[in-house]
Amino acid sequence: MSQPIRTGENTYMVEMQGISKAFPGVQALDKVDFKLRPGEVMALLGENGAGKSTLMKILSGVYQRDEGTIRVFGKDVEQNLTPRKAQDLGISIIHQELNMCRHLSVAENIFLGREILTKVGRLDNKAMNRQAAEVLQSMNIKLDPSRIVESLPLFMQQMVEIAKAISTDSKLIIMDEPTSSLTSREIEELFSVVRELRRQGRGIVYISHRLEELEHIVDQVTILRDGQFVASMPFKDTSLQEIISFMVGRDIKEKFPRVDCPVGEKILEVKNLNAGRLVRNISLDASEGEIVGIAGLVGAGRTETLRAIFGAAPKESGQIFLDGKELKINKPMDAISHGLVLVPEDRKHDGLCVKLSVRSNIELPNLDILSSKTGRVNVKKVTKAVKQAIRDLNIRLPGDEVDTNSLSGGNQQKVVVAKWLVRQSRMVMFDEPTRGIDVAAKVEIYNLMNNLKGQGIGVICVSSELQEILGICDRIIVMCDGRITGEMPREQATQEKIMALATQFEKKIGAVSA
Repeated sequence: MSQPIRTGENTYMVEMQGISKAFPGVQALDKVDFKLRPGEVMALLGENGAGKSTLMKILSGVYQRDEGTIRVFGKDVEQNLTPRKAQDLGISIIHQELNMCRHLSVAENIFLGREILTKVGRLDNKAMNRQAAEVLQSMNIKLDPSRIVESLPLFMQQMVEIAKAISTDSKLIIMDEPTSSLTSREIEELFSVVRELRRQGRGIVYISHRLEELEHIVDQVTILRDGQFVASMPFKDTSLQEIISFMVGRDIKEKFPRVDCPVGEKILEVKNLNAGRLVRNISLDASEGEIVGIAGLVGAGRTETLRAIFGAAPKESGQIFLDGKELKINKPMDAISHGLVLVPEDRKHDGLCVKLSVRSNIELPNLDILSSKTGRVNVKKVTKAVKQAIRDLNIRLPGDEVDTNSLSGGNQQKVVVAKWLVRQSRMVMFDEPTRGIDVAAKVEIYNLMNNLKGQGIGVICVSSELQEILGICDRIIVMCDGRITGEMPREQATQEKIMALATQFEKKIGAVSA
């Protein structure tokens, strides 16, 4: 077990003062201050684009600051800080998108760049496995250090990243959105590890949009807004509503805005769909004027169902109807051409070309309708479509030529939706639409879904957040183990009813008693 880090009670582990950083067209940070004591869990909060990740990337040597000072354990840090130098200072960052060599073993990842060698210069796998096992044991994690990382679930991969930080004797560990893809049980296990790291005297910077998690582990809160420092305070001295007000600069009166619309004609109908183990005999429908939610635990088959409908996964059998007409969907382009589209769970991997501009992302999937009969792209038509999409969805950016990767998570999600609305799509399926975005951006996404509903466009929403399902959806379908186990109107739905259906592995679809 690692020994507690000994420092004076009022000693700051890190002091950042007057930190500024600009990117082309964007002032990401403007004279920001940040302080952290040993044995403290600091929640670094703010909307997407507030500057949280930029500030921590400066501290970990990924970015260079334009101005300001950094002190680590009372010593000034030079301007040309690099990730290696930051690691030598005891600073590690665990990015939201894990940075691992998945074809290597757990131990090889933990000692990557610091491999232990035998006297003849070969890898000493025995020694690395032994020391990796000791680090994992100190975290109360049972894991074979010889296992290949790609065979591990995401939670265990995250534990390997934390173990790597501990093995380098990191005194400060930055966690960027660590729970965005974890189950409730895995989140609690992560919290146990964080508590142990705090007990050892390590400092933790915890970046998260899931504000309800903070009470379980957080000591202090620092809030940024639009690249500027807003407030820093003990968590126990504030409320979630105050934190949200600091983050967005205003009160958010309605966390889940809903709009009631008359239910109209049936848009989508799926009959007896089968596609692998997690899509078994699925029948569902969606009509004008409603948002249909699909709830269930991880592995219930929700994402797999949407992908099968969209043609991104092969179907074994079943029928799909749009506005009463049966569609033959063998690939995504078949669905897209009929106006049946998907906003995927992993927007960066499946929904966007992040190295291309916003303009290109909106243009590319719509070349068939933005080009002349001879195949030449109509530049005026593209410009008009892109500007209208940006305006209609309130996408905040300096210009449509900016790289999509530089946008906040909420604005990236809007770009994914924008490219489909250019086609005047008839049915939009959202898979985890608010994952990894802040509370204000979530409300904007909900308003967007309400606008689609009001326009008579069909909306289906898969979400792992029960409060979101209950707050925004008009009708709720519950899945478990690849099957639909229940369906109910929002007025009859409760978290308890949904969870009961989400854990009934053999139950066939049926009415739910009120």
